[in-house]
Amino acid sequence: MSAIVAETPVASDPRLPVQEDPAWLALKAAAVALQALQQQDGSLAEGADASAAASHVGTLAAAIDALAPRFPHDADYLRLAAVDFRSWAAGGFGVPDFLDSLVAFQPQLNRVDGLEHLVVFPMYTQNGSSSRLVEAVLVQVIWPEFVAELEAGAYSNALFVPVRFLDFTPGYDTNSAVLFPETVAMREIPTFTWGAIFADREAARFRRVLDAAAKVTSLELPADAAELIADQELTQETFVMWDLIHDRTHMRGDLPFDPFMIKQRMPFFLYSLEELRCDLTAFRECVRIEHDPKAAPAARRHAKLVQYAVVFDRIFRFAITGTRVRNYDGLGGQLLFAWMHQHRVLHWTDTKLAIDWDQVPVVVSALGDAIDELYWRSIDRPKLAHWLAAYELVSSVVTPHPASVWAKGPDALPLKGTPREITDTVMDDEFPLSMFFEALEKKMHAVIASTAGITGETALPSDAAGAPDAAA
Repeated sequence: MSAIVAETPVASDPRLPVQEDPAWLALKAAAVALQALQQQDGSLAEGADASAAASHVGTLAAAIDALAPRFPHDADYLRLAAVDFRSWAAGGFGVPDFLDSLVAFQPQLNRVDGLEHLVVFPMYTQNGSSSRLVEAVLVQVIWPEFVAELEAGAYSNALFVPVRFLDFTPGYDTNSAVLFPETVAMREIPTFTWGAIFADREAARFRRVLDAAAKVTSLELPADAAELIADQELTQETFVMWDLIHDRTHMRGDLPFDPFMIKQRMPFFLYSLEELRCDLTAFRECVRIEHDPKAAPAARRHAKLVQYAVVFDRIFRFAITGTRVRNYDGLGGQLLFAWMHQHRVLHWTDTKLAIDWDQVPVVVSALGDAIDELYWRSIDRPKLAHWLAAYELVSSVVTPHPASVWAKGPDALPLKGTPREITDTVMDDEFPLSMFFEALEKKMHAVIASTAGITGETALPSDAAGAPDAAA
């Protein structure tokens, strides 16, 4: 049953920052009100007030119209977004279809530092809501000159859009740090042409966690690494450089025939290796850029900082964030930490952590080389043989659970079974936390939990970790 949308004009005040504009505040309030009336697929929940929903959509559409002059580069998208909202109401608030406006939104075509976008769709937010609710977010592009030069040269990545938050609805008051078109409610799947990453959130949570972890472990930071804690802008630019190289790596290198990140049933430790492969490619490329006399000074400086960021984010945040159910990012952090420890560049002695930074580039790069070798050999291997080889690599560094079937070797596995049967024998926590990480997680749990919803505007606590006591 169609709903009549009665629209009341909404006033915009372009003299104000967009996040303070009355039209944005009206749009945000209407979106939040609509969320309470929607069910998981985005349609109006049974028994919800359709007239109230129509009123909220009317406010949304009017606010988009009012705000559109502030975003001339998104004129087509915003016009169609308002059309899609009105059509959704006119069609009776069924499963929303925002394909037309989504296809018109092309932020990758205007990667200009400081450029702002209004983004409003029924969508789920990764690491946030799994329901396709109406969400709205104001973003600003981060595109420093040295990153533009890198992208125009050897590190082309036409789909990559780094942004920072200006304001958002509750779906982004979470751990979500990405804005992907595939999360939008639509009738069919188009070719996706962009992906946005909130570098300010990545940087802010990194700074908070590193600040706390360094105190908890009594780690003495190099002076340039300590700058990352002190300077949000420096850190978010560092993450933009890291993300630029990481993101493009997923489809480059000696990969299995099928694109590795297409969803398919396989053991979670393979996803661990893929994400770590991309991070360590960024690490190795940044080692090269740091020592390239032809590279721009800003690129060389940030290249050194990327190396710190990869190591610290992986070992301090990734390893102990999230549940222990097939936590592939957590395992990647454990693997990097154990590799560095076993190659004696990372030391836990007298309840203090120390890192031999002059040796780190060679040792960390060697782990990247080992993963690359695994991938290169996989081209000539059956899938199952690749899985077993990957497990051998991981388990040679990180100790499996004592009850693991996989740890008993191929003879213990149902190798004649289906991929699902074989995958299901992998334990949810196949590689439990070491005693070091168990102790660290207890000290850091509250700090990591506090990073949900964080942005670049969130102040760093004066003492994020409390008293600097040891991890174990």
